[in-house]
Amino acid sequence: MAVTLKDIARRVGVSVTTVSRALGGYDDVAEETKRRILQAAQEMGYHPHIIAQSLQRQRTNTVGLIIPTAGPRFSDPYFTEILTGIGNEAAKHEFDLLVSTRAPGAQEREAYERIVGSRRVDGLLVIRTRCRDERITYLMESGFPFVAFGRSDLDLDFPYVDVDGTKGLDEATQYLIDLGHRRIAYISAPLDLMFAKYRLAGYKGTMERNGLSVREEWIAIGRLTQEDGYREGLKLLDLEPAPTAIIAANDLMALGAISAAQDRGLIVGRDVAVTGFDDIPLVEHSHPALTTVRQPIYHIGTMICSMLIQVIHGEEPAERHILLEPTLVVRESSGVGGQATVDALGSE
Repeated sequence: MAVTLKDIARRVGVSVTTVSRALGGYDDVAEETKRRILQAAQEMGYHPHIIAQSLQRQRTNTVGLIIPTAGPRFSDPYFTEILTGIGNEAAKHEFDLLVSTRAPGAQEREAYERIVGSRRVDGLLVIRTRCRDERITYLMESGFPFVAFGRSDLDLDFPYVDVDGTKGLDEATQYLIDLGHRRIAYISAPLDLMFAKYRLAGYKGTMERNGLSVREEWIAIGRLTQEDGYREGLKLLDLEPAPTAIIAANDLMALGAISAAQDRGLIVGRDVAVTGFDDIPLVEHSHPALTTVRQPIYHIGTMICSMLIQVIHGEEPAERHILLEPTLVVRESSGVGGQATVDALGSE
C-alpha cells in the first residue's frame, strides 16, 4: 500500500498540512520539522505526487466534478450556473469537463477513488464543502490536484474560493431589523455543510448584536429545495406568535417560503418579509421578486476551474484562499421602501 501524507504526519506527530507544505518546499515550516518530515518520507518510501506527476506526463485535459446529490438536483439553477462557469472556463483552456453525481456517503468516496485511480481526469473540483470533509482529506492524502468552492474545519491547507456567508446573513438580517422586524426566523441548510455554519452564525450574531432573542423554534433546517422551504415555511408561519420575516439559506427555499406565506393568505412584502441567498436568475422575476444575497455563482465557477488548471500545470495560484464579499439585492419580497409597517409587524 502506498505511503500517504497522513502516514508521514502520524509518524512525525504533525498535521497533514505541515507535511504537505514541508514536502512542497514552503518556508513557513521550521527547519528541524522539515528535516524530520523529509527523513521520515525517505525512510517510509514516500513518492510525492505520484499521480500528479504521471498526469503531467500523460494528461487527459479533463477536469472532473462530482456533484453531491441524492435527488434530481440538476433542476437547481445554482448548479446550472456553476457548471456553465466551469465548462466555459475549461473550454477556454482546451479542457473538457467530466460531471458525475453521487449521494454523500460510501458510494461517493468510492467514486472519488475510482476517478483518481483510473486517471480519467487531471484534477477535481469539490463543491458544497462539509465541516469535516472526507473528500478533501482523501484528495490531500492522495496528492491529487483539486480546488474547492468552500472552506472546511479541517486542519488542511488547500486552494479554495468561498463567499463570506457570515457577512451576507449579517447584511440581510440587519436590513430586516432596520425595517422594523423583531421576530425573524431562519431556514438553514443542513448543518454538516460548511456554508450553513457561517450563514447561521451571521444570522445569530446580528440578532444578538441588536439585542434580539433567537428562539429555538425560529430556526428550521431544510435540504435546499423549494419543497423544504415550503414545508418549513408553513411550520414557521403557524407558530404563535408567527415570525414577521423569514430568511432562507438559499433562493429555492426562499421561493418555497413565499409560496407557504401566500397559501396562508399573507401578502409577501407587506404581511411578511422573505429573503434568500444566491441570486439565481429566476428570483428577479418571481412574484414578488425576491430580496436576496448575491454571490457570483457563474464567476466562481470560472475562478475555481482556472485555479485548478493552474494547479494541474504545476503552477502556484496567485491567491490560494479567496474569500469574496456578497451583496444584498433588495427587491419587493422584503417590503421595499419600508412597505412592511409597524402595525403589520406587531411587537416582539
